[in-house]
Amino acid sequence: MIQRKRRVAILIFDDVEVLDFAGPFEVFGVSRFASGDPAFDVSVVSLDGKPVRARNGLGVQPHSAPEDLAAADILVVPGGYGTRRLLSDPDARALVTSASQAAEATLSVCTGSLMLAAYGLLRGMAATTHVDAMDDLRALDPGIDDRPGARVVDNGRLLTSAGVSAGIDASLHLVSRFAGEGVAIETARYIQYDWRERGVDRPDINPFRT
Repeated sequence: MIQRKRRVAILIFDDVEVLDFAGPFEVFGVSRFASGDPAFDVSVVSLDGKPVRARNGLGVQPHSAPEDLAAADILVVPGGYGTRRLLSDPDARALVTSASQAAEATLSVCTGSLMLAAYGLLRGMAATTHVDAMDDLRALDPGIDDRPGARVVDNGRLLTSAGVSAGIDASLHLVSRFAGEGVAIETARYIQYDWRERGVDRPDINPFRT
């Protein structure tokens, strides 16, 4: 495998669920190749470039401007109550859609999948979300093949994960894909996370499957 550092952009917004973005941020941020070099360059990006207040009032300062989403190799869309305000936001739709189409992979965590569904990015694909939001996902796009029992659903370029902590599993899954299984195993060991590629569903229905 050719070692190439990839750029990860994690979208943040008001009332984003903390672990939804912080879990992937930690996983990608600490992943190292055997040489010791970082496997990923990770940044958090808000829609207007300004700080956000995550769930429970945590203030988060973004690293990058909104236009930097388009430069991401991997786009992470977390969930939280703040997603509801963005489902019909035209600016958010344009930014996320453009970034997702340019990225090698887009990962939603928890109710981040509702944004992808509302923007038409999951049409005809399999997907999962937080167990309490499955009805919302179906309502946004009845054509989605919902997989409530899956922790991670991997359609190739578009991946969704279940509630909150499942974003760590999905991030390690992508580390394994892009940096190698050994890097993912070492990353999981370093953060002392019990990871065994559990609950990964790989449907063969996506025409963009890699």
